[in-house]
Amino acid sequence: MNKIVFVEDDPDVGQLIAAYLGRHDIDVIVESRGDCAEETIVTHNPDLVMLDIMLPGKDGMTLCRDLHTSNRWSGPIVLLTSLDSDMNHILSLEMGANDYILKTTPPAVLLARLRLHLRNASALQQGDDAPSAPPGQKALRFGTLFIDPINRQVSLNNEVIQLSTADFDLLWELATHAGSILNRDALLRTLRGVEYDGLDRSIDVAISRLRKKLLDNANEPYRIKTIRNKGYLFAPHAWDTP
Repeated sequence: MNKIVFVEDDPDVGQLIAAYLGRHDIDVIVESRGDCAEETIVTHNPDLVMLDIMLPGKDGMTLCRDLHTSNRWSGPIVLLTSLDSDMNHILSLEMGANDYILKTTPPAVLLARLRLHLRNASALQQGDDAPSAPPGQKALRFGTLFIDPINRQVSLNNEVIQLSTADFDLLWELATHAGSILNRDALLRTLRGVEYDGLDRSIDVAISRLRKKLLDNANEPYRIKTIRNKGYLFAPHAWDTP
């Protein structure tokens, strides 16, 4: 049975969703305060965290950011909110959320999306110890960017860039197909062994993290480009100068 910590200050909403998910083999621990949520999450070590945005003590956006940057817990984060705002949706992904779901979403759809994130997290965890590059694979250099698959190390402008296992795997997949467009489905199949369902935004979030760490332009990316309606392209000649 999967376990979720749901941070929600409305007891009726918390109990209702906990009861529904419980009938579908998902154990839910409800925490009512944002400023107590991190300790609850660390204590119970859930498979997924679901956050409301408007919370007492600490809002869900801040909590999402703190969880994403903390070394105390790592796992998928879903915001469940009544705030239907494109800006909040975008901001939540930038803060590290895996999904942004409205409370008006039908329960069956909510369940399906939570299960998707739980499956992806499980697949990623099982693959954490598997190297993404074949034995003996040579390092790659693109101008000032150096990628070493043996030591799983990346440097830019002679400075080491700290990447998670998942982020390194994504960068390696993009770099080994430099100049080619890779869509979400291809990336999810290769990296996680799952198909793109039209809803999963985890690749988009990971791309955003890579761009920040690799000093790409957030507003007009030129190193890891977005090709509209097609996918992402690693530009091999965009690393020639700092």
